[in-house]
Amino acid sequence: MDFLQPSSWHEALAIRAERPDALPIAGGTDVMVELNFDRRRPGALLDLTRVGELREWSVEDGGRVRLGAGVPYARVIGELGDRLPGLAMAARTVGSPQIRVRGTVGGNLGSASPAGDAHPPLLAAGAEVEVASAARGTRRVPVADYFTGVKRNVLEPDELIAAVLVPTAAGPQQFCKVGTRNAMVISVSAFALALHPDRQAVGTGIGSAAPTPRCAPEAEEFLAGELDWAARRPLPEGLARAFGERVAAAAAPIDDVRGTAAYRRHSLAVLARRAVTWAWDDLRRAA
Repeated sequence: MDFLQPSSWHEALAIRAERPDALPIAGGTDVMVELNFDRRRPGALLDLTRVGELREWSVEDGGRVRLGAGVPYARVIGELGDRLPGLAMAARTVGSPQIRVRGTVGGNLGSASPAGDAHPPLLAAGAEVEVASAARGTRRVPVADYFTGVKRNVLEPDELIAAVLVPTAAGPQQFCKVGTRNAMVISVSAFALALHPDRQAVGTGIGSAAPTPRCAPEAEEFLAGELDWAARRPLPEGLARAFGERVAAAAAPIDDVRGTAAYRRHSLAVLARRAVTWAWDDLRRAA
């Protein structure tokens, strides 16, 4: 197996074009597991850790955060908790402290697992994935359109993930998940919520309960139309429960070793009810 180590983004894209069989690796928290269990044997590894451009973040015009694909979870928690609270909440649930220092949001997107913790908050926030190739340049894909199947995405063989562009939070955000234990666990189900009071809209993200991470558009429209955005009176329990039921209905779970489809639907309804209650209370306190 060849080990390729570009030192610049330009060089990385050139190598990717020449060696589409090369498997990109940054933190290695997913790739090394697959190699160790002999689930993958790529012709080469494309190590991106020396590409400095991938390890930076910036704020674009319009307030979006351009998060380089190589920025680790630990930095999302420490540096972006105020701008991207939902993503920071999800990052705190990823593995152990050692994993959070190595693992990256870009790597999570590259793996495209339905259980990826970063995916629900990116969906709720309305993020875009920036991908690039040496031949065709750069394109940006809405994260809702990025996932195409179980551990599959829209990347072409010569493309790499450059960054993810996430709107700065305009209102409260929440992330919650359940697993077979309290820490260092793959989620049985996960849910993210973003309130957008500036445009009176709601964003959602569902994880581990469908072939791909997905939004719950009917639940979003229902809740946005029922919330008292102007007076911000207390959230009725019945509204929170009805929202949770609509979120659960948007899922397409299966039975597997971590949980049953019925449990996933039930837990999603509970997570969504709790998330909207917490987020709405935060918004009322901020008024």
